[in-house]
Amino acid sequence: METTNKAKLMDGSAPAKRMLARAKGKVEKIRRAAQMTPTLATVLVGDDLASATYVRMKRKRCEDAGMKSLLLEMPHGTTTGQIVAEIEKLGADPTVHGILVQHPVPQPIDKRAAFEAIPIEKDVDGVTSGTLGRVILGMPSFASCTPAGIMALLGEYHVELDGTHAVVIGRSPILGRPMASMLINAHATVTLCHSRTRSLPSIVRNADVVIAAVGRPRFVQGGWIKVGAVVIDAGYNPGNIGDVDFEGALEPCSLITPVPGGVGPMTIATLIDQTADAAALQLGIEL
Repeated sequence: METTNKAKLMDGSAPAKRMLARAKGKVEKIRRAAQMTPTLATVLVGDDLASATYVRMKRKRCEDAGMKSLLLEMPHGTTTGQIVAEIEKLGADPTVHGILVQHPVPQPIDKRAAFEAIPIEKDVDGVTSGTLGRVILGMPSFASCTPAGIMALLGEYHVELDGTHAVVIGRSPILGRPMASMLINAHATVTLCHSRTRSLPSIVRNADVVIAAVGRPRFVQGGWIKVGAVVIDAGYNPGNIGDVDFEGALEPCSLITPVPGGVGPMTIATLIDQTADAAALQLGIEL
């Protein structure tokens, strides 16, 4: 039984390493061609420990890929106008190729105003309305990193999406909504749900693919999962707990992502890869 369970796990670490290796090759080509190193600027507001940890992880992956990482730390009490002004400076800086505003952004900052200050060509985290519009329309773009990473992971495990019923639980503009659009563009039939959806268990029971991104620990119960379904847990809660009751879902599902080690590594690898692509486009280098 243990072997069977291991076979069901969708490990994100190995494909993330391969993606990072490809990104490193892109960075080396850009450096040779343009005599410039691709640079990702991260804006961190406040002193949230989890956010600081995520930023350190992202900076480490940048360095591993041979990319520069620029960190702009701003204190609690920073106003919307102040953060927008700093982002606009980064947007105008030709040596900066990608901009990431670490979220959650503390209140009372208008996070949408901060996101919209990022030029679309440097929106490597896929947070602007312009990027979301392009994702919905199936146009080329630097998509939100978590759903883009999930799509890459589904591809790695040869999950056939054409004609399937996919249920996305979570409607955030940087995860649930772009996730639903990417699945639709892959010819899945998508039901976009959230924590207030009525009869949610019965909806999930009809899903061939379940994407849980609701931000509540063990919210999706094992009894909701259809036999043979693919389960992607995009949640991360204190104690390394996802949004899915992992033990309960393990038996009926055909594939499931662990937490940690599933979606997380793919998210960061996608960010690094998209930054390399952004640098190439801005510098006119064909990869």
